[in-house]
Amino acid sequence: MSHPIRNIAIIAHVDHGKTTLVDQLLKQSGTFRENQEVAERVMDSGDIERERGITIAAKNTAVMWNGVKINIVDTPGHSDFGGEVERILKMVNGVILLVDAAEGPLPQTRFVLRKSLSLGYRPIVVINKIDRQDARAEDVLNEVFDLFVNLEANDDQLDFPILYAIGIKGIAKLNLEDEGTDLQPLFETIVSHVPEPERELAKPFKMLVSNVEWNDYVGRIAIGRVEQGEVLRNQQIVLLDRHGNVKQKAKVTKLFSYAGLDKIPVDKGQAGDVICLAGYEDTNIGDSLVDERDMVPVPYYDIDQPTISMFFRVNDSPFAGLEGKFVTSNQIRDRLVKELRTNVSLKVSPTESPDVYRVAGRGELQLAILIESMRREGYEFSVSRPEVIFKEEGGQLFEPIEEVIINVPEEYSSRVIDILLMRKGIMESMSQELENVRLAFKVPSRGLIGFRNDVLTETKGMALIHQQFYDYEPHRGEMPGRKNGSIVSMEKGQVTSYALEGLQDRGQFFVEIGVDVYAGQVVGINNRSDDLLVNVVKRKNLTNHRASQTADTVRINTPLKLSLEQCLEYIEDDELLEVTPKSLRVRKKYLDHNERKRQKSAANV
Repeated sequence: MSHPIRNIAIIAHVDHGKTTLVDQLLKQSGTFRENQEVAERVMDSGDIERERGITIAAKNTAVMWNGVKINIVDTPGHSDFGGEVERILKMVNGVILLVDAAEGPLPQTRFVLRKSLSLGYRPIVVINKIDRQDARAEDVLNEVFDLFVNLEANDDQLDFPILYAIGIKGIAKLNLEDEGTDLQPLFETIVSHVPEPERELAKPFKMLVSNVEWNDYVGRIAIGRVEQGEVLRNQQIVLLDRHGNVKQKAKVTKLFSYAGLDKIPVDKGQAGDVICLAGYEDTNIGDSLVDERDMVPVPYYDIDQPTISMFFRVNDSPFAGLEGKFVTSNQIRDRLVKELRTNVSLKVSPTESPDVYRVAGRGELQLAILIESMRREGYEFSVSRPEVIFKEEGGQLFEPIEEVIINVPEEYSSRVIDILLMRKGIMESMSQELENVRLAFKVPSRGLIGFRNDVLTETKGMALIHQQFYDYEPHRGEMPGRKNGSIVSMEKGQVTSYALEGLQDRGQFFVEIGVDVYAGQVVGINNRSDDLLVNVVKRKNLTNHRASQTADTVRINTPLKLSLEQCLEYIEDDELLEVTPKSLRVRKKYLDHNERKRQKSAANV
């Protein structure tokens, strides 16, 4: 019989120290050699994850502690990655709920915790960052208890073990007053509190595919927890879809188990352990790998449905193909299909045009991260404004509603309330937390497109915003659109200081002197509500007269640089965002001014 096993997931809000804690668990279990160079936050391996400080795709690791193998899964904290969370929780038998000692439990914590409790898991609560100056561990513990009660935890789940931690120093303790030197109390709690997975070795092999990876040498790798039985390398097993249809019969060409951050080749995988299998090119998340003696798939539940969609299209601007490596519709389609292999909460569908694909996801952030990944890989394309996906039931229109919690200094709270009320939000609660006010709202998803920008501008960047999908509710009526029109270039060429000097009182510009622009490109935000057509490439007529001294000292305002998310929030229905590895350009859908007028007249008929 192999080692005893514990399978746990760590759930926490973005930035509460989850990935740092996993680093320390790896270090203190002797997973790394004494002299081994280890990157900070080893589990966040993607560049975008490191930059944003969030976990997007779930990672697996395993540590050995006193003869017990502990498989640890790092789950995404953001609800846009709900598809990841759902299936990851199916692989484990217990969860660690990690909460910041100052911020307390936040919406994304609630989202994953609700799913864990409904699966019957009994969480271990770890209150982290107790060394913060503004830490309030006792209050946070009460908030956690209230949260469990709100989520209808049973008596067993309410009797949770509590540990206090300083994750970055690798310290956990059972009481706040204790000294604490290492993470031993946490290891001991995991082993004593988390049940060992059922290990029915005598039954035929069965495993649910919870994750899929790609490796250039061995092809697709199916990852999951073995539900029952055992599997040997070179054994023939069957791949079933979630309905029980046979997809493939093949041999297991490679078999891996986790040790630290590495996958190590093994000859056998047993019930209860998390393993990786190669040899099944058609495997997808939600499929089952089974022994021929028991051809019944492991039950799989559908994950959260998409609530936001966008159109990805071939870039047809005058600058098309100048900055990107992959620009054709086939290349874009292949990349989107590849994303579907591992991203289950995404849906891609063709449209009437071969150059346009509709991509639906769980939120603006999920789609923004896909766009950012593609541009870093060398793709060039354009995208439309994010749209909300409505549902119709019994002749009534329903729309997705999100739960929004904003922590904001008191002096800005009334402005934030006004913004959310304008966007059809309904206030659920308002409470004081030191100098800050905590506002809880239920807001239609379409009202949240562009709202983050507004709130951060109004609060001078002081607001902390958390949002997550709540439910579908009846449509809340018309929503006000963007207040300002766009400043649109009427000519192609290089932006001149002479042109900008004469125009800068008309609005705020995105472009700087010397940058190439084209006709129909949006070069700024108009002070007024309508679009303004301007010539930003206009040059000064040369004369024999010498200009006065003052003409040489023109001050041009600093251009406004929008991030990818800000661009997506800014664009209107008649605009697109051109995305290339080097640039983000907002443009009109129809570049020709007369064509725009014709389209507008046709729409108003």
